[in-house]
Amino acid sequence: MSLVVELVEHAPARSVPLPDAVGRALAAGEMVDAVPDPYTPGHWSLRAGSKVGAVAFAVRGVDAPVTVRVTPKVPIARLFFLIGLALDQERIWREGDVQVAGHHDLLPALAHAVERQVDRALRQGLLQGYRATEEASLVVRGRIRESEQIRLRFGAALPVEIEYDEFTTDIAENRILRAAVERLLRLPGVPAGVRRRLLHQRARLADANLLVRGQPPPKWQPTRLNSRYHHALRLAEAVLDETSVEHAVGGLRVDGFLFDMNKLFEDFVTVALREACRAHGQSARLQDPHHLDEAAAIRMRPDLVLYGPDGAVRAVVDAKYKAEKREGFPDADLYQMLAYCTALGLSEGHLVYARGNASHAAHTVRHAGIVIHQHALDLDQDPAGLLRDVQTLAARLVDTPRV
Repeated sequence: MSLVVELVEHAPARSVPLPDAVGRALAAGEMVDAVPDPYTPGHWSLRAGSKVGAVAFAVRGVDAPVTVRVTPKVPIARLFFLIGLALDQERIWREGDVQVAGHHDLLPALAHAVERQVDRALRQGLLQGYRATEEASLVVRGRIRESEQIRLRFGAALPVEIEYDEFTTDIAENRILRAAVERLLRLPGVPAGVRRRLLHQRARLADANLLVRGQPPPKWQPTRLNSRYHHALRLAEAVLDETSVEHAVGGLRVDGFLFDMNKLFEDFVTVALREACRAHGQSARLQDPHHLDEAAAIRMRPDLVLYGPDGAVRAVVDAKYKAEKREGFPDADLYQMLAYCTALGLSEGHLVYARGNASHAAHTVRHAGIVIHQHALDLDQDPAGLLRDVQTLAARLVDTPRV
């Protein structure tokens, strides 16, 4: 029987029995904080941070796999709303569009959402496209690779090293979808009905080659021709994101997916604010590069910089899922925002947190006249209320005065 460890995002540490190989893998990774329990042999103390998701460990020689799941504090339906808006401005994963409300755990909800989006993408059949192919052939087609012909064939006429564009279904888009389906199928905890539908989607994508384990997924470009794939591809890439894990080393096979709540919250806030500011005739740039010093040696990248119609900087925003702890580098978020305001010539700066991790506050900096506002968004409310709060904040940014 498999061992399932259930953790909650930013909850107190738990002591759980784990094989040493799994404990060491967790300690070396970034999913949770893991240390051996000094009081109980064979146990590890695990504490979840901002990464949520599920990771399965299969230990060579041990029949029972180990699955570690980290549940987010926000409701699953709300999490998918954040994911949808952060990944796709069309907000395709609104509540009701992909029916995740019936799933109370992240893995079943994600597997269901991926399967539904893949099914929609493939309703008109597999997308085809041209792919550059290199091979040795007895028939010349495309272009002869002269250097390879000389290097490999030593003057022989046949076979011929050629390169040509092949019209095929084995393209990046289909490979990405299959890789996401394959990863979800390897994880325990996917409901039987969803697993059957995922197996059906894998069969439909059988002509797409499997990706090499541990390698990043191929690049794709959104175009009119692959528009019906866009929604599925963006969700599939979230499953295959670099924060997820997939490798086999030292007799330990690891598969899983992780969402970084810090990055997810930052992406949601900045994208939603950018769209809301457009209604006021303002433009916003995300991760806009600036410099703190006159020599342009110290680089800064605020999460969002708002510009007026005249091109002048109007406001600066940084999104932080959690407030900086005082026992660390004290009030680092405030110091960072003070630097942004000083360099950009602003009299006010804005920090946006998730409610529960920080509260509303305003701090006036001595001898500088700069006010740093701390805003808190309530992620537990319905999407309409959450977007209203974002629109209220956008209106506040538009009115931010300069120094």
